[in-house]
Amino acid sequence: MNSPDPANEPAQTGGYTRPDGVFGSFDAVPAPPLYSPPPPTVSPQDQALFGRPAGSAEFAPPPGDRLPPRHGVASPPIPPGSATVFGRPSAGVDGFDPAPGTRIPPTGRAPESPWWKADANRDPWRDPRSASWLGQAAIFMAGRPEQVDPDADSEYDEDEFTPSGEDEAPVAAGRRRIRVGRFGLSAFMLALVVAVVAGAIGGGAGYWLAGRAHDLLTNPDAKLATVEPPVTRPPGSVAGIVQRVDPAIVSIDVRTSSGEGIGSGVIIDSAGDILTNNHVISEAATDNGVIQVTFSDQSTAGAKIVGRDPSTDLAVIQVRHAKLTVAALGDSSKIAVGDPVIAIGSPLGLENTVTAGIISALNRPVPVSGDGSDTNAVLDAIQTDAAINPGNSGGALVDSSGAVIGINSAIASLGSDSSSGQPGNVGLGFAIPINYARSIAQQLIRTGKAVHATIGINGSDDTDASGQRGALIKQIIPGGAAAAAGLRAGDVITVADSTLITSYGELMLVLQRHNPGDAITVRYFRGSEESDVKVTLGSG
Repeated sequence: MNSPDPANEPAQTGGYTRPDGVFGSFDAVPAPPLYSPPPPTVSPQDQALFGRPAGSAEFAPPPGDRLPPRHGVASPPIPPGSATVFGRPSAGVDGFDPAPGTRIPPTGRAPESPWWKADANRDPWRDPRSASWLGQAAIFMAGRPEQVDPDADSEYDEDEFTPSGEDEAPVAAGRRRIRVGRFGLSAFMLALVVAVVAGAIGGGAGYWLAGRAHDLLTNPDAKLATVEPPVTRPPGSVAGIVQRVDPAIVSIDVRTSSGEGIGSGVIIDSAGDILTNNHVISEAATDNGVIQVTFSDQSTAGAKIVGRDPSTDLAVIQVRHAKLTVAALGDSSKIAVGDPVIAIGSPLGLENTVTAGIISALNRPVPVSGDGSDTNAVLDAIQTDAAINPGNSGGALVDSSGAVIGINSAIASLGSDSSSGQPGNVGLGFAIPINYARSIAQQLIRTGKAVHATIGINGSDDTDASGQRGALIKQIIPGGAAAAAGLRAGDVITVADSTLITSYGELMLVLQRHNPGDAITVRYFRGSEESDVKVTLGSG
């Protein structure tokens, strides 16, 4: 409806007529003055507590004014290298310099890993050129960022995220759809039951499979084929000899207040008599020691001394034992150099040890004196290269028939073994011939002592003025056989009983082959004169 023309309107009278000269709308009603409430009344106590102290000046600067600027300490210049590596690139790099606050739109396929990806240069965490920064979580909702359960499953639609240069675009167009899963008590109990059932089924299956696999690999009824070839050892083989002789060889353990020693012995009769060396058991006789014998079957028995002879280094001890194997004693007069022999004993405490070799020499004069022993003898020894070591003393030297032909008694050594402190084997061992050892053993068993043929002198190895080697008489024992024959101190004996004498030990060996009362012819030098004399041997 068109507004009427005021010029054509009839004049109005009364209270509703427009004033003269007014053709438009009425003037706006002036706004009422602002109401300023009176300041609150401050009590004298608050004034005293919070008011300005008396006589203080006004605040400086007045309210509303700014404090004058103050210059801080200038920062040190940034090294050019650091500015190049860590500084913002110049404008125009990669074609544009994004405006502050905008996000670089993602390109390419979605990243496979949240921690690292090939196109990580679009990540503001790793892109030093990024103009954006991280504030709240990078999940934008319609109105505000929401807290997201990190353990809940979530996903977003990549197609709905359309970044824009406007600040509102990520909020409106970049909405992500979030789905947060809930895990209640019922679901937890269900998962627990499933886990228990699965574990029980898996354990049972594993147990069954393990037992089944074991049954497939093993066979309790399996029997391996065996071949039993006949054992045919020749009568003279080492194994056959050892099987016959070894039960008759014993190990002798001697314990005294000063220590312990180990030797060997040979059972020589069914009464339990054992032949051994004097130096093996002499300390037990002089120090009230204990002698224990160990047999080849590892049974043991205590032993007593029957008799001993320091001048021949032989002794006999006796045991009481139900089962005894007696050694077969051979004939040492029939052995020859080169014959095979076996040494059996307890070297270094190793019981029932067997070594083999040959007879290297016969009638070797070997002086023997035991450490801590009263032994002082010269052996008419069988020399062998069968290994003999400390502990073999008193053991058997056996021939190829299994007969004992000697009692192992001494070894030759170049020095001491570094580990044991005792001399070791160098291939030279010595044994007392069994014929001589038998005669001494019989005397010890019958009387407890042995009687020997003596010549009644003390001597040594020496050479007379004419250069003749022999046994030098250093002392004549009064009333002895030499004194009765007219021999004197200083004489050198060179022949005895048709045997050439080159040392005092060889003279002793000749005497061992005779009995008291036997008469032998002796050739000697007194100065440069050579004479023969008949000597009737005494006993001692």
